[in-house]
Amino acid sequence: MSTAVHRCVIDALSGAAAPAPPRSNPWLVLALLLVISIISYADRYLIAGLVGPIKAEFGVGDGYIGLLMGPAFAVLFTTMSIPIARAADRVSRVAIIAIGCLFWSVFTTLSGFATGPVTMAVARIGVGIGEAAFLAPAYSLLAAYFPPARRGLAFAVLGLGIYFGQIIGFAAGPAVAARWDWHAAFYVLGAPGIIIALVAWAVIAEPARPAVAAPPLPLLPLTRRLAAARGYRLAVLGMGFGTLSGVSFGMWGPALFARAYGLPAQEANTTFGLAFGLPGLLGTLMFGALADRLLKRSPQGPMLLAAGALLTATLCIFAVNWSSTFGLARALAIPSGLLGGGWSIGVMASLQNMLPDRFRATATALFIMISTFIGFVMGPWAAGMISDAVGGDGALSLRIGLSVTILTGIPAAIMLWRSAHHLDADRRDLAA
Repeated sequence: MSTAVHRCVIDALSGAAAPAPPRSNPWLVLALLLVISIISYADRYLIAGLVGPIKAEFGVGDGYIGLLMGPAFAVLFTTMSIPIARAADRVSRVAIIAIGCLFWSVFTTLSGFATGPVTMAVARIGVGIGEAAFLAPAYSLLAAYFPPARRGLAFAVLGLGIYFGQIIGFAAGPAVAARWDWHAAFYVLGAPGIIIALVAWAVIAEPARPAVAAPPLPLLPLTRRLAAARGYRLAVLGMGFGTLSGVSFGMWGPALFARAYGLPAQEANTTFGLAFGLPGLLGTLMFGALADRLLKRSPQGPMLLAAGALLTATLCIFAVNWSSTFGLARALAIPSGLLGGGWSIGVMASLQNMLPDRFRATATALFIMISTFIGFVMGPWAAGMISDAVGGDGALSLRIGLSVTILTGIPAAIMLWRSAHHLDADRRDLAA
């Protein structure tokens, strides 16, 4: 029996089957990946939605919560993404995604069993390991299912997972916590991930890879080759510092709303999630369609769009951070969400069009590893540590901490603008 199970797992990972499965409907593949993405982001934002009760039960400060939002999740998320993506360039991306979803959903459930700061941090590390198996294989899989002219829209739909997940994490999670307790919110979120992982594994067919004459590049030479590509290098740094700007505010925003405007915790979470999440959904779809249109005119178009949107979104979010009234903050959330929700679509569409298929997943994982390390590891943690250093739980201290991290979006936008002018040359060089 164990031999049969072992062979089944090997066949699934290698993509071997007799006969080879037909290609699935691309929109069905996209829909299933979207659901998985929603679950993954809901888990990340659930921590931000439950700041109050977790701090109260464990007796911790903003610095520890920033640790949960950032390093506890993101360190192994970033480092594990590379070996997983190397596997995804050789074996079944579908199986890798499904196994990763199953793994992180189990650890999401275990987060609800945490009895103190240490056990919670260990559970978040497990979540980070599992989620490392999603983004790079998912982008590679969509690039195989959709032609270049439709990839911007496909990536935009996948990007909706951030905002649906944000709304669920900020609104549904605290609602469950209010009905029972914060532990129950993790139980409720973990179960759907286990189910959808099994469905995706059973339904999505691994597409055939195009035949290539050259063998896969070893990791170190590939890394050097990518580092020599100026457009890729600038895009990595721009994406990283842009993510740092947006994620730090996205994670701490509900706490800021509660402290600055005297809102009850659940109302602050729901209001923040809807105020930024709904415009973010619209902005993501809008930017996906624009990216496809601009790509037909010029390979620089989507990246230039991303640079302009990130710069404007950064200024709007900075204004939200220092808004004197709740009404002004909620009004500024509309342009912040519209622009902040879509700029990364232009970056990822440009990246996938630049990379050859034979190392697309690995190159994407390197991109995500560096940008996520900058954004997730440093952003929320830095904001929380600065807040603790200048005063602790007050609105002013949190605003100061967020100001430092939000403004990193300005140099990030400049990097993306410069990256756009090297993309076409990078595409030719990397394909050689």
